[in-house]
Formats: sequence, structure tokens, C-alpha cells
Amino acid sequence: MSRINTLLFTLFAAFSLSAAAHHGWSEYDSTKELKLTGTVAESGYEHPHGHIKLVTPEKTWIAVLAPPSRMTSRGLPPADLKVGSTVTVVGYANRSKPEEMRAERIIVGSKTVELR
Repeated sequence: MSRINTLLFTLFAAFSLSAAAHHGWSEYDSTKELKLTGTVAESGYEHPHGHIKLVTPEKTWIAVLAPPSRMTSRGLPPADLKVGSTVTVVGYANRSKPEEMRAERIIVGSKTVELR
């Protein structure tokens, strides 16, 4: 029985560490909100988080979005993020990756979708 307990503990610990590493939101500067409008140059609806490459007049950003299931359930299907679309993303810049931001909400047309 102790082998099963050890195995279960090891699996639980590994899962907990990967989940904690995955949600490292402290790497984003939540003291300075960004509101960027631009054109979608690329989009991805993969797990664990979707993303878009947003071309703004100042620079090109990679916006980390919510998990695909959350975006879909909140009314943001993949078709809304097609290349060439104009969107506004509100979120926070990554402290160490100057081209990356974490999106809190996205505005597509007249629709605002809360991502967090």
C-alpha cells in the first residue's frame, strides 16, 4: 500500500508544481494596464491558452488569451479572431518579454469578452 501512496503523492506533487508554474501571472505588470488596438496577424486556439499576434502602430504584440473552452463559453469563437480582424486588447505587459502581454479582456466589433 505504501507504494501506491508514494506514487499518488508523487503524481499530485508533479501536477501541483506544473499548475503553479503554468499560472505565473506575477511575471506581468498589473500596475500598468495597456489598451491596444490593432490587426490580428496570427491567432491560436490551443491549450493551455489561446493567443493572438496583434500588430499595432507602435509594435507587434503576442497577447496571451484565456483557455479555448473559456473563450468559447464566453462568446469568443475562433472565427472572431481571424487574421485581418481589428481588435482591442486590454491587459498587462510581461516584465521580461517586452513583446508579450496577458489579456484581461478583448473587444471584437461591438462585443467585449472578459477573459479572466
